[in-house]
Amino acid sequence: MPVLVCLCTCPDDASARVIADALVDERLAACVSRLPGLHSTYRWEDRVEHGTEVLLLIKTTADRLAAMTARVQALHPYELPELVAVEAAGGLAPYLAWVAEQTRHDD
Repeated sequence: MPVLVCLCTCPDDASARVIADALVDERLAACVSRLPGLHSTYRWEDRVEHGTEVLLLIKTTADRLAAMTARVQALHPYELPELVAVEAAGGLAPYLAWVAEQTRHDD
């Protein structure tokens, strides 16, 4: 099962922590790292905006991506949250296996 690293920005640490805790608790992610102090420049509604955000690095598997995406959308305060998934081209095999085990679901 391919392991993914997903990038998601949040407006503050409180919302980032809520999302991180839910994803790990619900086995939608094996680990979520929060990186504060991100400075973003983006275009929104025809204006260039600047903001300070918290970046989430979400480690999950390809088969959990759809459910994880839906949960982020449900919890995220932004109208259009950033969520980009990148497949890991490699990595430490025991760590990749741990990600798969932590996100295993029995539906």
